[in-house]
Amino acid sequence: MRYGTQQADTAAAELETALRGGPFHVALRAAITARGLPLQRVQHHLSRYGVKVGVTSLSYWQQGARRPQRPESLRAVRALEEILRLPDESLIRLLAEADERSGPERPAGRTYRSLVAASSVQEQLLAELESPLDGGLHTIGHHERVHIGAYRELLGRESHHIVRAHRDGVDRYVAIHHGDPGCVPERMTVRALENCRTGRVRRHHDTGLLVAELLFDTRLRAGDTFLFRYGFDDGTAGASTEYVRGFGFAGGQYALQVRFAEDALPVRCHRFTQHSAAAPRSGRQELTMSGHHRSVHLVEPRVRSGIVGIGWDWE
Repeated sequence: MRYGTQQADTAAAELETALRGGPFHVALRAAITARGLPLQRVQHHLSRYGVKVGVTSLSYWQQGARRPQRPESLRAVRALEEILRLPDESLIRLLAEADERSGPERPAGRTYRSLVAASSVQEQLLAELESPLDGGLHTIGHHERVHIGAYRELLGRESHHIVRAHRDGVDRYVAIHHGDPGCVPERMTVRALENCRTGRVRRHHDTGLLVAELLFDTRLRAGDTFLFRYGFDDGTAGASTEYVRGFGFAGGQYALQVRFAEDALPVRCHRFTQHSAAAPRSGRQELTMSGHHRSVHLVEPRVRSGIVGIGWDWE
């Protein structure tokens, strides 16, 4: 597609305005128009960056029907900034700023801005550990126990994981812990509890991320199953009000149990789901606390991509 001088000037002016004030989908559409690229060509350029995004998704993004939010999608946005010759962080910034204009259903402790930032940092930390997004393992079952302390803080969590390798040579799992706002990753620790040992550990203070390599004592072949347990000790932030778990891929069973200290019990608890970090919460369901165990739980027989979590109110 070719533009005359006047059309090109108009497109450039519209792009400059959109990059300044957004919203994201208008800026993306203006950038694609200014460069004169059909969506099929944009998709082709993305594939050269190792990013797979469908033409339909690109169309939805520039129409505002959907917003990119998964790690792979955010990688695509950063690649688009280069492909469309835009300033660094220009599109990512508009995605983050959209959170500030969103409604009251946005999670209080996990804003879209914080999740975008954490996703970018997470990619960097995983790259330092030479860990791809797909680590060669499918989750068959995952039972997670979260412990809330006497000061209402997230004391830590333990995970009991059952996985199946879908390629030969897998000998590790990279676990990620995202602390509550105000946490101190430098004071967090990772514990290898069963059938694994701790390898390299990376921390990022501003986003509250800790990424830990858990090494197996064997190399799995495709089809092999493996069971291991690990945990994170935290306790470095203020009062916790929810625990969320994000899933980039559909998988097996997931069970989440949140246990509270005897002298710090919430007045109510509920479960919720989200299709993405940018979407409103849905599927709210009140949870009844077990008096003996001082805990609540949820079970997802087969997880889908998205977010599931438990929230609670202290008063």
